[in-house]
Amino acid sequence: MKSTPISIELVNKIIAENGIKEVGKASIREIKKLINDIENASGTKFVRMEMGIPGIPACQIGVDAQIKALQNGIATLYPDIDGIPELKSEMSKFVKNFIDLEVAPASCIPTVGSMMGGLACFMTFSRLHKEKDTTLFIDPGFPVQKNQHRVTGLKFETFDVYDFRGDKLRDKLESYLKKGNIHSIIYSNPNNPSWICFTDKELKIIGELANQYDVCVIEDLAYFGMDFRNDISNPGVPPFQPSVGKYTDNYALLISSSKAFSYAGERIGMLVLSDKLFKKESADLIPFFGTPILGRAIIYGTVYAISSGTSHSAQFALAAILRACNNREYNYLDDVREYGEKAKIMKKIFTDNGFKIVYDHDEEKPLADGFYFTLSYPGLSGEELLKELLYYGISAISLEITGSSHTEGLRACVSLVNRNQFPDLEKRAIIFNENHR
Repeated sequence: MKSTPISIELVNKIIAENGIKEVGKASIREIKKLINDIENASGTKFVRMEMGIPGIPACQIGVDAQIKALQNGIATLYPDIDGIPELKSEMSKFVKNFIDLEVAPASCIPTVGSMMGGLACFMTFSRLHKEKDTTLFIDPGFPVQKNQHRVTGLKFETFDVYDFRGDKLRDKLESYLKKGNIHSIIYSNPNNPSWICFTDKELKIIGELANQYDVCVIEDLAYFGMDFRNDISNPGVPPFQPSVGKYTDNYALLISSSKAFSYAGERIGMLVLSDKLFKKESADLIPFFGTPILGRAIIYGTVYAISSGTSHSAQFALAAILRACNNREYNYLDDVREYGEKAKIMKKIFTDNGFKIVYDHDEEKPLADGFYFTLSYPGLSGEELLKELLYYGISAISLEITGSSHTEGLRACVSLVNRNQFPDLEKRAIIFNENHR
């Protein structure tokens, strides 16, 4: 019997008590609860890499502004559904300063996190043209966005981009688009879970095909500016956050405040449509939203129905953060660079002990170190590896639930791993490797 830091029998017992038949197919939240239960039962603190939660304090500029707004009595008032003017103005400036795209404040909509922004897009874009009823996911991707499709009964298709980088992406995308049923393409950049980043060549391909086939592109920028190979932190100065918006007007941007500003708890995000898309008209929208104008359909149809707006005080917080970024008073990347530094150390610990990095290149360039990385161990499936690591006090999630074709791999998040846990991580990785030789 192998000697493991946590009893194999105890872990298996708790997995059974949680009703999990296949750990590799468990959702992120199910894995989180499972790890909580194992920690409580064993008394062993895990190296927790399953949840993408900010590991640094929230931006104090936002906290102070939100407190002030609450003290001024804002909690008693419903916010306008399309957002407070101060925030919409700063969102417009932020997009210009850090992505180099021109959008009017009217096209900038605060949402209850990027999760809500994505759902609003899926529900609205699926009604834009009656013959187009399917979202195309460029995977791997955020599993919950597919759950949003399932619970709303919306259709989607998906493919893993791993073998279709660069010029190969065009033919692969077109094989789906030419069928005529795709209303939107969605991807994250940097990517959750693989941390790949699309090149300008790839973004141009996506944009050109979006124009050719009249489909929307939903660009999930949850990890805004966090490709640390480039310093995307100086307003109005290149390099800018790469975006498909350089190559098409058919874009919707999901910009999160959870990771870049560590403001996850207040559930405040940004949905930014191009001005052209915001004003786009289709008679197919009228039966569902009472208007042919896409921007009005999203705001007064979908957003109104989902949440009737976004937390009033959180909007003041985000407005203050963006204003500080726009005015060069706050460099949002200074704090989050820690994620890249930790990832570099953690990846080396794993690779020194027999593990492999699954997604490791952006075309010819080595992948950046950032919020996530992927790993595998020779001879083990993702399901087996995830379960085995539980015996060693290490948690992650399976790539299988992200739409990846590399089911032998796991996604690891660095944010909640403290540097003082690195010795424990290394010790456990060494024991794991010794037990699996």
